[in-house]
Amino acid sequence: MTDAQQFASDNYAGICPQAWAAMEQANRGSASAYGDDDWTQAAADAFRTLFETECEVFFAFNGTAANSLALASLCQSYHSVICSAQAHVETDECGAPEFFSNGSKLLVAPTESGKLDPAAIRRLATGRADIHFPKPRVVTITQPTETGQVYTIAEIEGIAAVCRELGLRLHMDGARFAHACATLGCAPADMTWRAGVDVLCFGGTKNGMAVGEAVLFFDPVLAQDFDYRCKQAGQLASKMRFLSAPWVGLLESGAWLDNARHGNACAQRLAAVVAALPGVALMFPVEANAVFLTAPDAMLDGLRARGWKFYTFIGGGARFMFAWDADPARVDELIADLRAVAGVAEPAEARVLADA
Repeated sequence: MTDAQQFASDNYAGICPQAWAAMEQANRGSASAYGDDDWTQAAADAFRTLFETECEVFFAFNGTAANSLALASLCQSYHSVICSAQAHVETDECGAPEFFSNGSKLLVAPTESGKLDPAAIRRLATGRADIHFPKPRVVTITQPTETGQVYTIAEIEGIAAVCRELGLRLHMDGARFAHACATLGCAPADMTWRAGVDVLCFGGTKNGMAVGEAVLFFDPVLAQDFDYRCKQAGQLASKMRFLSAPWVGLLESGAWLDNARHGNACAQRLAAVVAALPGVALMFPVEANAVFLTAPDAMLDGLRARGWKFYTFIGGGARFMFAWDADPARVDELIADLRAVAGVAEPAEARVLADA
């Protein structure tokens, strides 16, 4: 049984057809275990083609493991990682980055947008240089941020420049990396290694897969022994083809980008209406597949009473996320209910379409 579609999280979505078909094909017969199979090789090669470089590719079950193991590979326990105060590694990973790095400290920069900037990085990286403080080693940025905003290529290049100047590595948490690519209309290479990113965690779970993230090292030296880290952390899948095959379906078909474009478009569909409703306002610019809005408690309670689910964990506003399978008709139902709780009559053209 399935409930009416909700937009509380893009984790609510099912598996997209391209990923499902690839998994079904991988399920025909047997294949070698632990990644020594044709599907895993094909997925890794597809990433190398997409990113136009000979990167090292690894597959993990989820984003927490991907981020934490990637950061651990760049740090010693006496190092520190610079991030935004709103970064997922700081707020939503239960200390996993510190755990897997044996104690590397997260140094957080207060930000309103969730974006780091070179000045904030410089302040944290140079604030102390004595042996009593964990030595800054890595900067991690979330693309898009937890507030749904997208770093421009110029912004990434600026961060990478200060990283190089200060001897820091640059990691990108790309749980919704595809949505950022769709927004910027750029090649994945332009937003990563060409801009100075050392390691990318590319999210599949929020882009049409059941589970699975890819960790891409653009400097092969940094990937040394990463396979051992994955094994030790319980991230080496024995039937690896079921983690890697869906990537083949997504990447070779182009669905990874089509899915993201659809989610972004649905977010824009909602955002276009919110701006005109009394008492409702956008908390952040809508640049990917997330819409954050503020409204009086009575209105939010009214939405809940009408069956809508949403989170209010960032700034108290309601967050709506749009996945690859977001139904535009269902988005319009949300819009209609927002109008209703705001006391705004439905436009005449909408009523005519509904009657038709």
